[in-house]
Amino acid sequence: MATDTDRIDDCVLALLLLGRHNGQRVWKSFDWDAMDRLHKKGLISDPVGCAKSVVLTDEGLERAERLFCDLFAANP
Repeated sequence: MATDTDRIDDCVLALLLLGRHNGQRVWKSFDWDAMDRLHKKGLISDPVGCAKSVVLTDEGLERAERLFCDLFAANP
């Protein structure tokens, strides 16, 4: 089965909001390949290192919030 990594990246980016703390900092508890792709797209800081979290860029935060609403908001 072919995998659409862009769609996976969108879901991971949206789900990163669940671990948001201290402004734009989020826990980095997702697949390393997806995290690396998000970094290469300029949406998060470099996930490689000792820190247990990364920082969403301004663009990453805006996109994550939009995706989270589009993907997971309950319809009233």
